[in-house]
Amino acid sequence: MFRNYTKEFKYNIKLSVPVILGMLGHTFVQFADNIMVGQLGTAELAAVSLGNSFVFIAMSLGIGFSTAITPLVAEADGASNRGDAKSALKHGLVLCTILGVSLFGIILLAKPLMYLMKQPIEVVELAMPYLDLVAFSLVPLIIFQAFKQFSEGLSQTRYPMYATIIANVVNIILNYLLIFGSFGFPEMGIVGAAIGTLISRVIMVIYIWLLLKSKDKFQPYVTGFNFRKIEKVVVNKIIALGFPSALQMFFEVAIFTAAIWLSGVLGKNPQAANQIALNLSSMTFMFGMGLGVAAMIRVGNQKGLKCFGELRRIAQSIFFLTFLLEIVFALLFLLGRNWFPTIYLDLDDALNLVDNTAVIALAAQLLFVAAFFQISDGVQVVVLGALRGLQDVKIPTLITFIAYWLIGFPVSYYTGLHTELGSVGIWLGLLVGLTASAIMLYIRFNYLTKKLILEESVTGSK
Repeated sequence: MFRNYTKEFKYNIKLSVPVILGMLGHTFVQFADNIMVGQLGTAELAAVSLGNSFVFIAMSLGIGFSTAITPLVAEADGASNRGDAKSALKHGLVLCTILGVSLFGIILLAKPLMYLMKQPIEVVELAMPYLDLVAFSLVPLIIFQAFKQFSEGLSQTRYPMYATIIANVVNIILNYLLIFGSFGFPEMGIVGAAIGTLISRVIMVIYIWLLLKSKDKFQPYVTGFNFRKIEKVVVNKIIALGFPSALQMFFEVAIFTAAIWLSGVLGKNPQAANQIALNLSSMTFMFGMGLGVAAMIRVGNQKGLKCFGELRRIAQSIFFLTFLLEIVFALLFLLGRNWFPTIYLDLDDALNLVDNTAVIALAAQLLFVAAFFQISDGVQVVVLGALRGLQDVKIPTLITFIAYWLIGFPVSYYTGLHTELGSVGIWLGLLVGLTASAIMLYIRFNYLTKKLILEESVTGSK
C-alpha cells in the first residue's frame, strides 16, 4: 500500500527541491538581515520586523495572485497547448505589474498607521525610511513571480532557483557593505538593508528573463509579446483564480503579521523574540511551500490529462512526504529551541545584555509552540497547492478565512493580551488556526477527488 505513495517520492523531491532552495534563499536573506541588524540592537531588529509586517501582507497578495499562472500553464502543458501557456504568461505579466505598482502605492498610504498601532515610538521612527524602499522592491518582485510561476508550470523549477540564488548573494553582500559601512561604503544601518533588497530584486527580474530567453524551449514563450492585444477572457480567468489565491495567502500571512503587532503591544523584547521565532519557522515553511508547488504542478498536469485516479494518488504521496518531513522539523525545533535564538543576538554586548537575554529566553518558549505547528503548517500549504492545481480556489479561500480569523486570531488575541501567557498565547492561536486549516482543506480535497473519480468511472462505463 505505502509503495503506491513512496514510489512518487523521488520525482516529487526532484521537482520541489529547486523551488524549496529558491524560497529558502529568500528566507536565508531575511535570516542574514536579522543577524546583521540584530548586531545594531533590539530596537533596530524590531523596526525591521514592523516594516516587513506591512510588506509581507502586500507580498502575500502579489505572490498569491501570481500562483494562478502555474495551474493554467501546467494544464496547457498537459494538453500540449503552447498558445494557451504563452497567453497565460503574457496576461499574467500585465496583471502582476499593475498589482505590484498598486501595492507599493497602498503601503505608502498606510504608513501613518504605524503611529496608531501602539508600537514603541523609537521602533516606528526607525521603520519609516526602511519601509519606503522595501515597499518599492515589491514591483520587481511580483514581476519576477509571473516568470517564476510560468517556468514552474512547465515543470522547469530550476531556472527561478538560479535567479533567486544570484539575487540573494548580491543582497547579502550589499547588506554587509551598506548596513555597517564596510570597505569605504556609507554606514546606513537598516536603510542599507532596504537598498540591498531593492537592487537584488531588480537583478532577479533581469536575470530570469535573459535566462529563459536564452533557452530554445522557452524562447518562443517569453519573446514576441503583443501587449496591445489583451484578451478579456484570459484576464478574467487569471483574476478568477488569482484573487482567491491571493486572499488565501493573505489570510495566513496576515495572522502572522497580527502576531508581530500583538507582540509589539507587549513591548520591543517580545516583538524581537517573535521576529526570531517567525524567521526560523519561515525557513521550515518553505519546504512545505516547495512541495505545495510540486502538488500544484502535478495535479494540474493530471487535470489536463483527465486522469483523476492518478491525480489523487500522486497528491496523497506528496501529502505523506510532507507529513514525514515536518515531523523531523518538529523534533529539530524541540531539541534546538534554546540554542537557535543565540545566533541572532550578541550575548557579549554588555550594554544590551539584559534585553538580549530576555529575548533569547522568550524566543525559546515560542519555538516550543512552533515545533508543534510544523506539521499542521506543512500539511495545510501542500493540500492548498493540490487544490490550486485542481483550480478549486473559492471554497479553500473561505476555509482559510474561517481557520485563521474566526478560530486562530481570537485565541491569539485573548491568550496573548488578556492572560499571563503573553507571547506564548499569541503563538498558541497560530497553532490552533493552522491545525483547523489543515483538517478542513484535506476534507475538501478528499471530497473533490472522490467526486471526480466517481464521475470519471460513470462516464467511462457509458
